[in-house]
Amino acid sequence: MKIMMLTWEYPPRNVGGISPHVYNLSQGIAALGQEVHVVTCREGLASAEENDCGVYVHRVFPGDLQTGDFTKWVMQLNFALIEEAIRLIEKQGKFDVIHAHDWLSAFSAKVLKCAYHIPLVCTIHSTEHGRNNGIKTEMQHYISQVEWLLCYESWKIIACSYSMRQEINDVFNPAWEKIWVIPNGVEEFPELKFDKETFRNHYASKNEKIVLFVGRHVFEKGLHILIDAAGEIANRMGNVKFIIVGTGPISDELKSKVRNCGIENKFMFTGYVDTNTKNKLYKIADVAVFPSLYEPFGIVALEAMAAGCPVVVSDVGGLGEIIQHKQNGLKAYAGNASSLADNIIELLSNVNLADELKANALQVVKDKYSWDKIAELTCKMYEEVKAEAKQTEWI
Repeated sequence: MKIMMLTWEYPPRNVGGISPHVYNLSQGIAALGQEVHVVTCREGLASAEENDCGVYVHRVFPGDLQTGDFTKWVMQLNFALIEEAIRLIEKQGKFDVIHAHDWLSAFSAKVLKCAYHIPLVCTIHSTEHGRNNGIKTEMQHYISQVEWLLCYESWKIIACSYSMRQEINDVFNPAWEKIWVIPNGVEEFPELKFDKETFRNHYASKNEKIVLFVGRHVFEKGLHILIDAAGEIANRMGNVKFIIVGTGPISDELKSKVRNCGIENKFMFTGYVDTNTKNKLYKIADVAVFPSLYEPFGIVALEAMAAGCPVVVSDVGGLGEIIQHKQNGLKAYAGNASSLADNIIELLSNVNLADELKANALQVVKDKYSWDKIAELTCKMYEEVKAEAKQTEWI
């Protein structure tokens, strides 16, 4: 099959979780012998055309429109995606499937589907309704409408978890059987050779337990809940250091909250770190904590599990499906600082439990969340879409 992926981000452009998802999925599909072309937004000095380990990447400029309106910029990006896709189709011939990722590529996907009669599938990584706990502004309403349009135009919709499937059904009301659940995957954790003691000394003293958070600093990630729980954890555990990785629009607000709580000496905000540093942090942490209030999947939890770091998550969305309490991690009540503190303290206090959870978690990652398995499931869906489209004589 010839697959065209449409996405607003692909390495080296990394805005959120879509970029690594599309990268690993397209690599996995190409490894199965399929021809994959990714049409995406250009970033920095990245090549406009690239063969990335068997994946053909085509990067475009979204035009030089001077505007602070993000939706206008997205429309310019879609025009550029359409132009490049037309060039590709004219040169390479017709594609079997178009795969669009989130609302940011919805308009280009719709145009190409209708103009060339190519079946369209989409992955809804999250919804505007879920991210904001409802639709409250005109822009949110617009984005939610575009998400509905993408779902309506798609032959199949991919949700990364069963909770996300339910959310898509509740918000956009597509046919239930139209939504496939295909989880995210995680790369095999690399072998790391480094001086753990020296590296660890940059972040905590020898007698301090390390509680690690990795993620964007936005409300739905629940980092403020961890800060609320930190005082109780420090009081009961004594020596503990909270390492906070990432950045976001509420970073300054979160730092101010830590200062106001009088626990500034217990926290280190690292800002953005590269992948190698993040992987090392997983290796030295005593527990990784993901207290999200909204989480369609929760790829960071899989990363920690693959690294052999025990995890505490909130019982919400995909996180609640990945983690089975006291089997491969611990689950706290979402938004409940006391519940979060109790679970973190239990892991920090019980080395045997932590070791058992780490071993079970690593096995779950290997059995269910390898990118090879995710690519196989996705190709199975492509084949079904292609067969159904032929039966209807639509193509």
